[in-house]
Amino acid sequence: MLLNLECQKRESGTKPGALRRAGKTPAVLYGHKGAESISLTLDAKVAESLVDKATLNNTLVQLSIPSLGWSGKTLLREVQTHAWKPSIYHLSFFAIESQSSIHVQVPIHPTGEAPGVKLEQGSLDTVLTEVQIQCPPGSIPDFIEVDISELHVGDMVHISDLKLPDGAVALEDPAQVVMIVIGPRSTAAAEQEEATTTESAAAT
Repeated sequence: MLLNLECQKRESGTKPGALRRAGKTPAVLYGHKGAESISLTLDAKVAESLVDKATLNNTLVQLSIPSLGWSGKTLLREVQTHAWKPSIYHLSFFAIESQSSIHVQVPIHPTGEAPGVKLEQGSLDTVLTEVQIQCPPGSIPDFIEVDISELHVGDMVHISDLKLPDGAVALEDPAQVVMIVIGPRSTAAAEQEEATTTESAAAT
């Protein structure tokens, strides 16, 4: 998914509080030119819409700064919010087109129906819902699909089993379990757990 966003360069000396009172959200762009950064501002409603649609460190944002004649693909790296109000305080973007590879967090989506769940009364225990990978900027996947249609009770999927895009490498332990099909609890175990819960409630 690619989102489009237009920002304005923030004038030097402009205070963030004054911007927020004027319905603007401060932002910053990194990575477009070495260690340099650009202070930006955008409409607060646009910022809220962006945060609703984008996923941190995953969604590509085509960022345009007309006053500087700059446009490029970025990632939304950080969202700062007010301590107790539902308002966005600051956004951070990272330009990626000049990077040979980047680190991103990608959601994991199971597909299919596991026999261990459908036929063997087990349950699918999802240990990880996303994985960190390193890949070229143009190869960022929206998600990583995991086919669970052949998983029986006791079967599991590890990081090493994930099918990643060409040029992508998982940055986590290959032996890390992503998901596992757990067998049904025995009646005795369920009754013991219920008895323990009842006793604990009575004791309090």
